[in-house]
Amino acid sequence: MKTYSPKLKDIKREWHVIDASGETLGRLASQIAKLLMGKHKPIFFPHFDTGDYVVIINAAKIKVSGNKAKQKIYYRHSGYPGGLRSLTFEEVSSKHPTRVVELAVRGMLPHNRLGRAIFRRLKIYPGSEHPHHAQIRERKDDNP
Repeated sequence: MKTYSPKLKDIKREWHVIDASGETLGRLASQIAKLLMGKHKPIFFPHFDTGDYVVIINAAKIKVSGNKAKQKIYYRHSGYPGGLRSLTFEEVSSKHPTRVVELAVRGMLPHNRLGRAIFRRLKIYPGSEHPHHAQIRERKDDNP
C-alpha cells in the first residue's frame, strides 16, 4: 500500500467568513491558522498547501484578556542604529485595526515560503463589509 499524496486537482478551497467582534485575539488566531493551513481536512500534509480562504470581518472589535491592551508591546526596527520602535496593543489597534490580527496569525504559520503563500489567502477588514460576496456560497443543508 502506497502513501497518499494530494495533487493540486484534489484540493478544494472553501471560503470562511469569521466575525471577530468580541473574540479573544489568540484563540481566534489559532482557529484562523488551522483553516489557512488546512489542518481541518483529511488530506492535510505539512509540506503541502491544502488550506482554505479566510475572510475576517470586524477586526477592529477584537479583544484581549487581562491588562494586555496596555502591556502588550509590538516591536519593529527600521534597520538603522537606534531605530527600535515600540507600540502598545491599544496604539496599534487604533491606528491599524487589521494589523493586530495579521501579526497574531502570521506568527502561527510556518516561517518559510509555504507560510507566505498561505498568508496570502487571509483577508482582513476592520468593519463588517467585505468585497468577497461572490466567492462565498451559501451552504444549503439538506437535513431539516
